[in-house]
Amino acid sequence: MTPILILLLGIIIVVGLIVGLRINAFVALIAAAIVISILSPGEWSTKITRVATAFGTTAGSIGIVIAMAAVIGVTMMNSGAADRVVQAFIRLLGQERGSPALAASGFMLSIPVFFDTVFYLLIPLARSLFTQTKRSYLKYVIAIAAGAAATHALVPPTPGPLIIAENLNVDLGTMILVGITVALPAAILGLMYAGWLNRRMTVPMRDVPGVDAEATVLDTLPGLGFSVLPIVLPIILIAGKTVFLPLLDNDTILARWIIVLGDPNMALLLAAAVSTAVYIQMRRPSRENLGKLIEQSLMSGGLIILITAAGGTFGAMLKEAQIGPAISDLFAGTSGTSGLGMLVLGFGIASLLKFAQGSSTVAMITASAMLAAMITPEQDLGFNVVYLGTAIGAGSLVGSWMNDSGFWIYSKMSGLTEVETLKSWSALLIILGISAGLMSVILSLLIPLT
Repeated sequence: MTPILILLLGIIIVVGLIVGLRINAFVALIAAAIVISILSPGEWSTKITRVATAFGTTAGSIGIVIAMAAVIGVTMMNSGAADRVVQAFIRLLGQERGSPALAASGFMLSIPVFFDTVFYLLIPLARSLFTQTKRSYLKYVIAIAAGAAATHALVPPTPGPLIIAENLNVDLGTMILVGITVALPAAILGLMYAGWLNRRMTVPMRDVPGVDAEATVLDTLPGLGFSVLPIVLPIILIAGKTVFLPLLDNDTILARWIIVLGDPNMALLLAAAVSTAVYIQMRRPSRENLGKLIEQSLMSGGLIILITAAGGTFGAMLKEAQIGPAISDLFAGTSGTSGLGMLVLGFGIASLLKFAQGSSTVAMITASAMLAAMITPEQDLGFNVVYLGTAIGAGSLVGSWMNDSGFWIYSKMSGLTEVETLKSWSALLIILGISAGLMSVILSLLIPLT
């Protein structure tokens, strides 16, 4: 079987199992990886063992980072640190600028915390602001989604961008810095769309079971510095290594410490330790309750690790199938798989996968695996491959409809109808995705980072 047919069969298996049979993404990706491995060249004695080896390699690369990000998210929520961050933005910008405050809160919190958790946290604040101002409920809701969705798809250590960096062999610090640079203007455009749509579509604040009209705030909250430290510490350490290490002699003591502390595993471990310490200081839990909370966070992160590692395995087996040379031969004599063409291809594949099966994370995992297999060592894109990563993340935002769990979280938690959700949420993600994709193209031309 030709590599192109193997690729198409792999995609059919992934999408078919997830959409048609409602099979978990981990099982779908591993099943596709095994089929691709069997159909690819190689000794029969290694066709299954190389799947397990690739899975272990990917899990070893991203497992600690995702697990610690899950711990950070849960402990920040329970310590009140997340509430403190939101309060700081509202006090800084004022209640009359509630939508920018909510967007900024979502933008920052969604870097270490999963999107659905951030939305659960912030939607009561949107309802509380509406209760006080009696206006702009839809604008508040869209603002939360704009900020949180942008960083969810573009900035590690969120699992999608993390596996993009892993699959494409992008330095994580570079992915963080470029991801934030691409996500920020997209979120601002999303906020502008919130104001535009709010003036043209009136949406009342409806009662939602389990969601109060007033935000519930813990009695005591940690200081702002300690609240934001678990978010900014890993960004500073990882990005600092990317920026400063090339300027230093690796044999110096400073360089050695930068190498150790800037390692993503160490940076996230330190951030998780800080977040846990803040939780212990503020809530004084018993050892049993502390253990249960950490176990709960690790269990939630465990499934994400399995899915993400399975995606890395899928990509490794595509490389074994010689997808890269096959694509190069397919476009021989053209520029279809270099430069701008690769950005468009990455964006388009991620969008199609998002529309087909609903999950942005699965779309990012699968698309980055496919593109990584297509890039040959001698290929010169003309820019840093990080821009291909952000283009894939941008594409994974486009195409959200009723098969996306985020669609229903947004709809049910905010009390919007399906039609209102399509006009606000689905349209917003198209704007976020296209603007982030265009930003990736512009930056690749102006600042190629080669």
